[in-house]
Amino acid sequence: MADSPAQSRPVLITEAAPSQDDQLAARQRKYMIMMCVRGGCVIAGVLCYQIWWLALLLVALSVPLPWMAVLIANDRPPKKAERVSRFKRDHRRLESREHTVIDQ
Repeated sequence: MADSPAQSRPVLITEAAPSQDDQLAARQRKYMIMMCVRGGCVIAGVLCYQIWWLALLLVALSVPLPWMAVLIANDRPPKKAERVSRFKRDHRRLESREHTVIDQ
């Protein structure tokens, strides 16, 4: 029984998931970017204190950013669903011939 082309195809290294170190570095980079945006919002809010509604908006925007940054930094990418390569055989082929019965 021949395997289908999809099953006999080799796995390319480009389809491999990123390493744990690469995933961690990407999550740390996202966290740092979000925290820098938060710092920028707080500083911008302080600098434009004369326009109270803009200052309040910028400071209010900076409040949920740490929570969102932690959630994004702790979230790893989902695992890819992989098809397990199983050895397939025809069970009937083993049982197709006559069996010798030995009586005592």
